[in-house]
Amino acid sequence: MLDAPRGEDILVAVARWLRDSALPALPGNLTFQARVAANAIDLVAREMREGPGAQDRARLRMAALLGCDGPEAQLRSELADRIRDGSLPIDAPGLLEHLLASAIDKVAIDQPAYASLRDELTRPGEQTPRGG
Repeated sequence: MLDAPRGEDILVAVARWLRDSALPALPGNLTFQARVAANAIDLVAREMREGPGAQDRARLRMAALLGCDGPEAQLRSELADRIRDGSLPIDAPGLLEHLLASAIDKVAIDQPAYASLRDELTRPGEQTPRGG
């Protein structure tokens, strides 16, 4: 394991360099491609930083819903099967909260500047389902 810089920090630095130094120096036809590359690097850095926590939270919620534990992918498959076959109805306690929290976590990683995400996370007086 490396001490520093960590992979996430390196990715952030490369994306910053692309935006601040490379983009202004590139001809017009390459700026779009470099911007896409910088955005992809940012996405990977966010996934490295936030993905494990989102997966852990989802695994805990699914284990509670299903009454069993296991790897996140296995629980996700079991949850989908139960929803599909009707043994876990959509109004089951905690299901909609889990689905909303999972969607919020995914959008927070993929599109953190998405206006509806910001609205959801900053809604006054309400507890976001993201943590639970």
